[in-house]
Amino acid sequence: MNQTYGIAGVSAVVLATALVGALGLRISRTTSDFYVASRTVAPRLNAFAVSGEYLSAASFLGIAGLVLAQGVDMLWFPIGYTAGFLVLLAYVAAPLRRSGAYTLPDFAEARLESRAVRRIAGVLVVGIGWLYLLPQLRGAGLTLRLLTGAPGWLGGLVVAAVVTAAVAAGGMRSITFVQAFQYWLKLTALLVPVVFLLLAWRSDHAPAPVWDDRPVFHRSTEVRVDHALTVTVREPVRVTGVSGTVDGRTPKGGTLRLTEGRHRIGAHTNLRFPAGAPVPLPDGGTAGAAPSSWAQPQSPHREQHGLYATYGLILATFLGTMGLPHVVVRFYTNPDGRAARRTTLIVLGALGAFYLPMPLYGALARLYAPDLLLTGDTDLAVLVLPQRLIGGVGGDLLGALLAGGACAAFLSTASGLTMSVAGVLAQDVLPALGLRHFRAAVVPAIAVPAAAGAFVGELPVADAVGLAFAVSASSFCPLLVLGIWWRGLTPPGAIAGLLLGGGSALTAVTATIAGGARSGWPHTLLAWPAVWSVPVGFAAMVLISLATRDRVPPGTAATMARLHLPENSGLPGTSGAGG
Repeated sequence: MNQTYGIAGVSAVVLATALVGALGLRISRTTSDFYVASRTVAPRLNAFAVSGEYLSAASFLGIAGLVLAQGVDMLWFPIGYTAGFLVLLAYVAAPLRRSGAYTLPDFAEARLESRAVRRIAGVLVVGIGWLYLLPQLRGAGLTLRLLTGAPGWLGGLVVAAVVTAAVAAGGMRSITFVQAFQYWLKLTALLVPVVFLLLAWRSDHAPAPVWDDRPVFHRSTEVRVDHALTVTVREPVRVTGVSGTVDGRTPKGGTLRLTEGRHRIGAHTNLRFPAGAPVPLPDGGTAGAAPSSWAQPQSPHREQHGLYATYGLILATFLGTMGLPHVVVRFYTNPDGRAARRTTLIVLGALGAFYLPMPLYGALARLYAPDLLLTGDTDLAVLVLPQRLIGGVGGDLLGALLAGGACAAFLSTASGLTMSVAGVLAQDVLPALGLRHFRAAVVPAIAVPAAAGAFVGELPVADAVGLAFAVSASSFCPLLVLGIWWRGLTPPGAIAGLLLGGGSALTAVTATIAGGARSGWPHTLLAWPAVWSVPVGFAAMVLISLATRDRVPPGTAATMARLHLPENSGLPGTSGAGG
């Protein structure tokens, strides 16, 4: 990608973000403006803001990368991301809006009349927010590295600085306008290039990816390996050009033949492969592990315990959406429960439109960018395709558009996450000085994950987001569903469910990121905890609540009426439900 065009695209997005955010700054004056935009955001604007906030680096970059590497099973990610809003629409959206709360800890305290539940919910909001921010900052680092060659941590630092300024300046009012604008920018950045990519594919005689075998190089391709890695070769591979070291030696004449087995490629080595050569894969890679594994759903060869992992992904994404703090807080900005439902319906359509081209990007990358499987940079698939298929000024312009869209993905999701985490920190950790402490809370809300990003392993972006969904599904899904629909929930039950469900999922996620178990059932159970941690959370809340029936909060009847009766019903317990 041409660096000048790419940097110009990203700079334009940052400038537009600042200008649109300034509009919100001019009308943000009160605490309610900062936290929930005074609860006056219309359904359509709010829906596009929700979509802009929700469609993160995992959606813009990660899904195509996973489809490239692991095949059609990875399409459960966009299905789950979208279907989660259907569950939210059916069970949570309107009652949550009627609760009149600012944050999830506010809802927990109002429903259960317990400061202890509020504190635990606050810790989990912060933990989920920070866990979700990690892949956003990693995606920013990948994009900036591709554009400029700068180290990955610098991209995360740039995004952190821009987000800090935007959130601290205008709060929710400002972020609403920014995120709605960024949704349309991201949608345009995906749909326009894919049209030209498909035309270029057609002009190349519409070759089909190698569906039933290991990936191969469609064209003569030069691959640069920046970091030393070990690859596994399953059949002899001819390399027509080498600059660097392979197996500790510099090949004579600049050519070599990689025999079957494992080979060590040194850092800063360039390799040129001829058309039709199979792609050597790094050790531990799953892409193309066996014939028919890429295009065949639930292939027995793709991954150990693949069916279990699929159910873990489905549960995490279907149930985790309703507990994501940066998504839930958006429903507090609607005027009433009916507007919250309308917002969710529009979101379903907006997400569906966004995810339509993702399988195309993944399949085209399998065909034209299989070298990303060798280097491990599969999250860059979307960004490199214009140059691979089109090239020239046209490819540079489309690449710049995609880079700008990727930048919008980082900024919009990071802004929403920072907003939700800072809101909890300001209310529960720095509660005395109102807006001044909200602005102060923005700094640790983004600085902690930015610093942690330098120490965690490099999980694929979409996989890392999936872990955040698992923690959300295991903690806030039981709290919201039971808190809204079951009068018998008690504070001890809620605490037990949050600690056992959310705590166990968070422990499993931490172990996965830290590189704990790497194979077998221990790895599968830790990497996809939702299958067991969600039932644990629900069971703990129900059983402990049944054992402590005498601890049902005295105001439960009034609270339940507030959650379920229309705001204008005029019945006892519903007055002021709109906040």
